[in-house]
Amino acid sequence: MAQVYFTARLRAVVAASPVEAAGQTVGEALAAVFAENPQAEGYVLDEQGALRQHVCVFLDGVRLPNDNALQEPLREGAEIYVMQALSGG
Repeated sequence: MAQVYFTARLRAVVAASPVEAAGQTVGEALAAVFAENPQAEGYVLDEQGALRQHVCVFLDGVRLPNDNALQEPLREGAEIYVMQALSGG
């Protein structure tokens, strides 16, 4: 099982943080979270099921590139952090 953490902004649509989630990849773990918190999926994934442009995922303290973050394999006890990047000027 992995521990999935969401930033304060996203915790408004996720029942609790961290959330324990099973999966072999980051994408599978997030799918398990979204099954219990369906409203969160639209904040994290776009209409094609890819990470939204301004969402960052960290796995065990390392930022994952958005283009393949969902395919990243998980180890037992992994920590996944999902956050929305700040932008503007």
